[in-house]
Amino acid sequence: MNASSHPFRDSGYLALPTEFYVAAEVHPAPAPQWIVFNEALAAELGLPPGSDTPDMLALLAGGEPPEGRKNLALAYAGHQFGQWNPRMGDGRAVLVGEVHAPDGVAFDVHLKGSGPTIFARRGDGRATLSAMLREYIVSEAMAGLGIPTTRSLAVVATGAPVYRDTPQHGAVLTRIARSHVRVGTFQYAAAADGGLEQGPVLTRALADHCIARLYPELVGRENPYLDFYAAVVERQARLIAQWMLVGFIHGVMNTDNMAISGETIDFGPCAFMDAFSAGQVFSSIDAAGRYAYKRQPSIGAWNLARLAEALLPLFASDDAVALRLAQEKLGAFQPTYAQALAEGMERKLGLVPGNPANADFINRVWPMLDKTKVDYTLFFRRLTQVADGADAACLFDLLTVAPDGAREAMTGFIAEWRGLVSSGADRETSLAAMRLANPVIIARNHRVEQALASAGEGDLGPLRRLCAALKHPWQEPPGGDGSRDEAVDDLEAPPKLEERVLETFCGT
Repeated sequence: MNASSHPFRDSGYLALPTEFYVAAEVHPAPAPQWIVFNEALAAELGLPPGSDTPDMLALLAGGEPPEGRKNLALAYAGHQFGQWNPRMGDGRAVLVGEVHAPDGVAFDVHLKGSGPTIFARRGDGRATLSAMLREYIVSEAMAGLGIPTTRSLAVVATGAPVYRDTPQHGAVLTRIARSHVRVGTFQYAAAADGGLEQGPVLTRALADHCIARLYPELVGRENPYLDFYAAVVERQARLIAQWMLVGFIHGVMNTDNMAISGETIDFGPCAFMDAFSAGQVFSSIDAAGRYAYKRQPSIGAWNLARLAEALLPLFASDDAVALRLAQEKLGAFQPTYAQALAEGMERKLGLVPGNPANADFINRVWPMLDKTKVDYTLFFRRLTQVADGADAACLFDLLTVAPDGAREAMTGFIAEWRGLVSSGADRETSLAAMRLANPVIIARNHRVEQALASAGEGDLGPLRRLCAALKHPWQEPPGGDGSRDEAVDDLEAPPKLEERVLETFCGT
């Protein structure tokens, strides 16, 4: 591949000071092979039809870029489970360039699992096929749900084994993102600036880069850096509310895994909740439950406080003034999050918007869900059916665990809900909102694991079928014979006892 035929442009990262990246050594895959290529995403990005060429395959497997181009490993720091790590960076990933969509928006093209870099910290720099396909599935599921997220363009098998507990197939994932700048990138810049007499040179350069790329409406403002911080706070508050509304648990909300763009990034030990539990944890490395479902909003705010610390010198020359301004902007996180969550719950429950009684009722819904341990997704699906005239007995069918008081809690909920749900002329509008707020299909953990197991054995059928359904999560996909029953049993139904996934892994 020559430079003129390279499918991607030079990365905008190259305009930043060289402290933010290093040229990465190339580790070509011995026998690259397409596993999945996201043709729909390729079209959205403006790539021509038939872009899954042999040259593209070699490039996305971590192959040699054309003369004059280089792959970049990005530098960043971060708090990992609350512990400060001053030098992390892309240990097993590289930025190969960017692609500009037809509307002119630029996206990073990032390879994950392409081999060790200077930041590898004794790691092998590789990724397993299972872990990369998991990221492919879940990131595309999030996109289908309309939740801001990084995307997956392709997964390529390398033809080389990766050694974890046992030898596994190696693979490289191509991640597409508006930006790979993280809270941890600003922490890295601020730490490096700490030894400079001339002030926050690196932090300012990084902030200017992010404003121009992600928040161009802020250019020329009186205090663009403070407004930038406020915009990041708002995006993160709304993003985490969207996670909570679909029962998504990120699993590893370290500061290096919070993107400044407001996109969900890094699908390691993530999972969607089945039976509701406010303290649900899936990640095998989160024994203390730091990143449990119920703690995601407070962790988001904690991470944003770390971002404020890095940006303080840009807010004002007086430290006390800068701190006060930062606290004011961070103070908007909780009300923004609460409003987004409340509005989302109104839609999920079919309530009359703006009814003063909604807030107290919604606050009681969460304990009811926790007490009954109902399947989170299926509960709201059944509730939508009840709002459309189905018998409320279908909700009681979900009480499979039946803890003490569960039936009474459900009975009380239904009675109060009927008094608040939209009726009359507003009923159809409310039903339409419920259907768009309560997905039929999510990336259920047991179905994801089954698809990964089949893919590991060379059968991509379950993977393709699951991904196709996740593109349209509010539609009931047809069964193999055109019926609906097979699809419900296969994709919508919660796991049987022996199918439950209790633990997920980061893949490293």
